[in-house]
Amino acid sequence: MSDSKHGLLGLGDHGPAVADVRARLAALSPDHLPERPALDGASDPMSFDAGLERAVRSFQQHKGLIVDGVVGVETFTAIDGARWELGDRILLHTPGKLMRGEDVVTLQERLNTLGFDAGRVDGRFGSDTERAVRGFQRAYGLAGDGSVGPETLRAFADLRRSVSGGSSTVLREREAVRRAGHNLSGRIIVLDPGHGGSNTGVVAGGLVEAEVVMDLARRIEGRLTAIGVSVVYTRTEHSDPTEEERASIANAAGADLVLSLHCDSHDVTDASGVATFFFGRDRTTSWSAVGEQLADLVLREVVARTGLANCRSHGRSWTLLQQTRMPAIRLEAGYLSSPADAAQLAQPAFRDTLAEAVLVSLQRMYLGEDDTATTGVLHLGDLRAYLAAHG
Repeated sequence: MSDSKHGLLGLGDHGPAVADVRARLAALSPDHLPERPALDGASDPMSFDAGLERAVRSFQQHKGLIVDGVVGVETFTAIDGARWELGDRILLHTPGKLMRGEDVVTLQERLNTLGFDAGRVDGRFGSDTERAVRGFQRAYGLAGDGSVGPETLRAFADLRRSVSGGSSTVLREREAVRRAGHNLSGRIIVLDPGHGGSNTGVVAGGLVEAEVVMDLARRIEGRLTAIGVSVVYTRTEHSDPTEEERASIANAAGADLVLSLHCDSHDVTDASGVATFFFGRDRTTSWSAVGEQLADLVLREVVARTGLANCRSHGRSWTLLQQTRMPAIRLEAGYLSSPADAAQLAQPAFRDTLAEAVLVSLQRMYLGEDDTATTGVLHLGDLRAYLAAHG
C-alpha cells in the first residue's frame, strides 16, 4: 500500500505515515479513543501492527465510521480533526477548503442548541455554519464577520440554551415532515445505488453488488414514479461518484429523502440478514430523528416481507448520511457472501418484494400518527385507497 496518510494504510504497512497515525491516536483524549491499546510501546512505531489496528477500529467505532481497521481518507480526516477543541484555533468558512474537526462539531451543536440553525452537525465549517455564526454575532451585538475568534467564544460562554424540548435540528426535521402532509406524490427522492463503474462492490454468490443494487433502484423508481414521486439518481451504470459528490447531488436537487442501497459481505458465510443505517453521532444534537424513524420502518417492512434476519438499525456518521441536508438512510439488503441471502437476491421476485417494502416504508413515514397499518401487509395497490381513507 502507499505510504501516505491520505491513502490507505492497514495491517502490515510500514513507514513514516504509519508512525504519524500512531502518534496522532496516542495523543487523543479518552473522549475520542476510549479503548486505548498500547500505542506507545510498539517495538517498531512505523509498523502497522495488531495493536494499532485495534486502536483504529476502536476510534472508528466511537466515531460512527466504517469499522474496518484501515486508515483511508475519511478515517484520517476524523483522526486529524479529533485533536481540536473549540477555542484552539480561529474558525472561518473557506470555500473549497473547509475547516474540519471536533471543534467545528462543538460549534455547530452549540449554535443549534442556542436556536441558530447551523444545519446538520457534520464537523465541516460550511456556508450553513457561517450563516448561523453571523446570526449569532448580530444577535449578540458583535461584528457579523462569520468567523469564530475570542470575542465570539466569550459570547458563547455568556449565553444559555434557548431551545427546550429537544434539539432544534431534530425539531425542525420533524416539523418539516409534519407540514409536508401524508402524500408521497410531488416529493423528490434520491436513490443512491452503491458503487458503480469499475467499482463493483462485493462480488459473491454469482452476483455483483453494483448490478444488484442498481436493479433494485430501478424497481423502486418504477413504483415511486407511478404515484407521482420525482426520482434522482446519484450515479449512472458507468459512474462511481465519491460520497461527497453523492451528497452534493442530493442537496442540489432539494430532495426530501435519500435512500442509499448496498449489499453486505463477510468472511464468515453464516453472516446474513438486513440492516439499516441513519445519521447519528449521539442522541442529542448530532442525530437525524426522521432518518432513524425511516431506517426503522424500512428494516421492519423488509424483515416482515422477506424473512431476512434482523441485523437492526444503527446510527453512523458516514459521509453520505452526514453531509446531506435531508434525512438519509442506507439499506444493506442482505449478504452476498451468504448462500441463502444470495439465492434470494438473485430472484427478480425477491427484489420486487424489497422494492415494495421500501415504497410502503416511505409512505408510512409520512402518515405519521395516522399510520395504523400492520407491518408487512400494505401493497402498492392499497396505497391510494389507504391515503384516501386517511384524508
